[in-house]
Amino acid sequence: MKNSEKKPVTLRQVAEHAGVSAATVSLVLNRKGDISETTRDKVHAAVSALNYRPRTSRTKSEPLPTVLFLKLAKHGQTVNRDHNHFISDYIDGMSAEAVSCGYTLEVLSHEGDDIEVVRGFLEDRAIRGAIVLATELSGDDVQKLKDCRIPVVFIDAYYPFLEANFVDMDNNQMIFSAVSALQRAGAQQIGFVGSHSDVVNFRLRFDAFRSACDALGLSLSEDQVLAVPATREAAYVSAKDQLERLGSLAQAYVCANDIVALGLMRALRERSVSIPEDVAVIGFDNLPMSSMISPSLSTIDVPKRQIGALAVRTLNDLISAPKPAAPAKILVSGRLILRGSTRLPTGS
Repeated sequence: MKNSEKKPVTLRQVAEHAGVSAATVSLVLNRKGDISETTRDKVHAAVSALNYRPRTSRTKSEPLPTVLFLKLAKHGQTVNRDHNHFISDYIDGMSAEAVSCGYTLEVLSHEGDDIEVVRGFLEDRAIRGAIVLATELSGDDVQKLKDCRIPVVFIDAYYPFLEANFVDMDNNQMIFSAVSALQRAGAQQIGFVGSHSDVVNFRLRFDAFRSACDALGLSLSEDQVLAVPATREAAYVSAKDQLERLGSLAQAYVCANDIVALGLMRALRERSVSIPEDVAVIGFDNLPMSSMISPSLSTIDVPKRQIGALAVRTLNDLISAPKPAAPAKILVSGRLILRGSTRLPTGS
């Protein structure tokens, strides 16, 4: 019986053997970059040990294979100008990893298109795979796109029961860090300001908030759970209306994102509520504007570049796999940034 041919060693395997990045291996093999002799020796030793044979160099006229990042705005309430900086960080992470994996990254936007049109667009393009910004996509939308003829990875959304590839932030860990920090600072009545915009991460964050309150022994009053639109002006108008109807305020509020938090803070200030002395506020996303207001907004920083890089790495694994692989679901932890809108916990 004839043995099956052994798969060639990959650049990533050499990198893992040498304990360096794939980009470093590429620089060493191409005699580029300011790489130490020690690192170069490690790479050459790994190449020798694994019997690595670089791929045949392409001619200048031969393009690299293309992977696509598709920025989808279904209703535009969160995928909009306010979040361009957030999405740009995703793209930075993807671009660096695409180069390391030997791809050209193409970035395109679709706004308001039927999901079947989007699927047809993906299947008609000469690309090896796609990363889809799924912020505003429903589970049904994901279901329709995941079965394209090409591999697809979804970012900025997570549906745990769908057999699809996701790379997203760990909403449970991040929201727990916010609630526990507020509790350590002395808050026992903590509210949540979510959004009725159709965004799965908003729903996941509210579920995470409930779970955090249960885990920390905090009682949750339904009167302190608000829902506002996810655009800046509408969030303020809705928060103002709902606060006027409340009998009392919570000691602190965790918000579904920074835009929602900024609308809440504006509405609180108009009621002469002092932040953070009367009410503390924590947002989510760490948008640039959150550090520029007064008081500056405490928020949760999402490792967006890391998520972008992991999405490309996951896509590359799917493209390179000899047969279909089980779906990958990756959640990345973030960090709480405490600023002026929140009293520091005791001991911080």
